[in-house]
Amino acid sequence: MDSDPPFHKAYKSFFNNASTTTTTTNDNYNKESIDQDVMKVIVEECELPLIDMRRLELGDSEREECKSEIARASQEWGFFQVLNHGVSSELLQKMKSEQEKVFKQSFDKKSQEQKYFNFSAGTYRWGSPMATTLRQLSWSEAFHIPLNKVSPSSTAGLDNLSSTMEQFAATVSSLALKLAEILAEKLGHKPTFFHENCKPSTCYLRMNRYPPCPIPSEVFGLMPHTDSDFLTILHQDQVGGLQLVKDDRWIAVKPNPEALIINIGDLFQAWSNNVYKSVQHRVVTNLQVERFSTAYFFCPSYETMIESCCEPSVYRKFSFGEYRHQVQEDVKQMGSKIGLPRFLV
Repeated sequence: MDSDPPFHKAYKSFFNNASTTTTTTNDNYNKESIDQDVMKVIVEECELPLIDMRRLELGDSEREECKSEIARASQEWGFFQVLNHGVSSELLQKMKSEQEKVFKQSFDKKSQEQKYFNFSAGTYRWGSPMATTLRQLSWSEAFHIPLNKVSPSSTAGLDNLSSTMEQFAATVSSLALKLAEILAEKLGHKPTFFHENCKPSTCYLRMNRYPPCPIPSEVFGLMPHTDSDFLTILHQDQVGGLQLVKDDRWIAVKPNPEALIINIGDLFQAWSNNVYKSVQHRVVTNLQVERFSTAYFFCPSYETMIESCCEPSVYRKFSFGEYRHQVQEDVKQMGSKIGLPRFLV
């Protein structure tokens, strides 16, 4: 019996080729492959900068220090964690419970998301359609949902899914706007841009599931990438697997049950003229345990123009729609995203 999603069936040739390569290549090549795998598996675990958002409600000095820590983490790490973020533990648990229910539905139902979940076509995604080798395969499935298209599910047992997503997104969107405004302020710019251009209706929610993988040293849960938004807010379970690049090496993020993870996206790096960093991150697979996470992508409308907020500008002016289109074209033609380097002046 195949996995759900049917990775083995869909990517059978990849597995066959990997098996053939292992048995026919010479010892030097095998040693190189093993070394690469060890480098990928043995990664130092660390805690991201941890920021208590409650300090924003205290005195002036405490509030300004908290804002400075947010900006500093965005410059030096591109990632940080927040506590007392305004999203209740009850809501986070409810969101996880609802997404577990939807992922437990059959592959046939998930593949017909319009019929069974009232999700728009293309919402359900799994694997990597453009992959040509195991190294390019993402061992995961997801529902990537535009928040302006959330509607009640027609599937029994999922009655609370849409209302939970709406409640989660509404709460997290307030946090995203607050963080974006702080980051704009620390650059010396008025924060009105985000209030005017990043509406809840232009943002996305992505529910992720990473099934157990029989060859975790060979396949990523999610390929190395950067996010094509202003910032991302992530709630993950305690399984772990998220890794990011810091000082030119991969580090593993230690899960914190009380915190939400924030990471800077490409648009903020361009808008800040490279002050804030959108860094590469990935998810590694687990042999025995499935992993769940929910990500909120803080995005503008497709028509919104992105231009650096100071001169001389590193990037040319572009619309979010143009950026998304270029990313999709690069993935289609080259197998991977190129991103911001395409838009250098």
